Amino acid sequence: MVGGNPRDGDELLSDLVGTYPGKTLEDAAAAVGPDTVAKVLFTSGSTGMPKGVKNTQRMLCSNQQAIRQLWPFLEDRPPVIVDWLPWSHTFGANHNFNMILFNGGTLYIDGGKPAPGLFGTSISNLRDVPATMYFNVPAGYALLIPHLQRDPDLRDIFFRELDVLFYAAAALPQKLWQELEELSIAARGERVRMLSAWGSTETAPMATTVHFTIEEAGVIGLPAPGTEVKLAPVGSKTELRVKGPNVTPGYWRRPDLREEAFDDDGFFKMGDAGRLADADDPSRGLVFDGRLAENFKLSSGTWVHAGDLRVAAVAVCAPVVQDAVLTGHDRDEIGLLVFPNMAACRALVPEATDTTPAEDLVVHSAVHEALAAGLKAHNDRSPSGSRRITRVLLMTDPPNIDANEITDKGYLNQRAVLGSNACTGRVGATWWSSEARR
Repeated sequence: MVGGNPRDGDELLSDLVGTYPGKTLEDAAAAVGPDTVAKVLFTSGSTGMPKGVKNTQRMLCSNQQAIRQLWPFLEDRPPVIVDWLPWSHTFGANHNFNMILFNGGTLYIDGGKPAPGLFGTSISNLRDVPATMYFNVPAGYALLIPHLQRDPDLRDIFFRELDVLFYAAAALPQKLWQELEELSIAARGERVRMLSAWGSTETAPMATTVHFTIEEAGVIGLPAPGTEVKLAPVGSKTELRVKGPNVTPGYWRRPDLREEAFDDDGFFKMGDAGRLADADDPSRGLVFDGRLAENFKLSSGTWVHAGDLRVAAVAVCAPVVQDAVLTGHDRDEIGLLVFPNMAACRALVPEATDTTPAEDLVVHSAVHEALAAGLKAHNDRSPSGSRRITRVLLMTDPPNIDANEITDKGYLNQRAVLGSNACTGRVGATWWSSEARR
């Protein structure tokens, strides 16, 4: 209890501060070392059942020290953030919350989130508190940008104190990147720095980070201080594998999982593919190249590289498509589960209003025509069976982070989305594109 009007049983902060903690607390503090488990965080389940990841004090502290070394502006100006990301995910907890603790910043907890009926709360909070750093997943940026575009006052408040825009590099469409730059220039006369990083629950979370100027989405930076990254050949891709003080010692009550999680050299197998942005100049960083476990085979035996194809489909169908998941495992053709950008869909439908239901928008001919044009352009450039998209299902509900449909890395969990749609009969509008099938 900080203020007045205490109730029976309340403890006053002034009393607590004046209390000597005693030997019990001193002994407990002395027993905590670098390898002490600080918390157990569960993975999002993109490659199987969620697993409890041991997060040690060494992992958490080394992450924040690496961030400070690469982003020295945090020491000069303690961060102020408005953040909705849940503390059950490594992004919101280990990265953002710990960054505030480590640098003496201020965290405003946003009660909203990128979901129907809740994002208005986020907009109100961003209007009240000009942040110095802003963190979000691509779905959040896709919802935020239309508000900034049509409300100059909100735009100016949002960018007024902003030092950094941080995004999940693996899933941010280039069009969103460009729109954020345009808004920044309109508000400030200059581009706000765009930063990114990459990692997982098992790396607490940062393994690579951007600390230099980049000109497009997808670059995930270079290994963080103290971290090694190996590019290991796996089929036609190279898997990103990580070793360092930020890597988990294993899984809670599952010692059997450790052996399969690490290779013979002691590197943790991330399951993500990556490549050099410039094969002749490693200093330009790594590029995320898809999730290995998301790839699948068609009935013909042809492999579909889901990560690459998803990014291409979202880009060619912008701005109607906010995000998408590939389907077609053991089928003849590739399908697409589309999470529409509802603001962009409303802009295409003359009679639509802010209250027009999503169910009405996803069946409108104008939306279908825009998707057909994008998919036809894609299929004309990529006619092979491993790239051609022939069917679409437009979803009326956004991906749900609480159902692990957004991963701890900030992009769509294809396995979870497909599983939840198969199990719950999620509402959507099926649309077969005759133009796209040619």
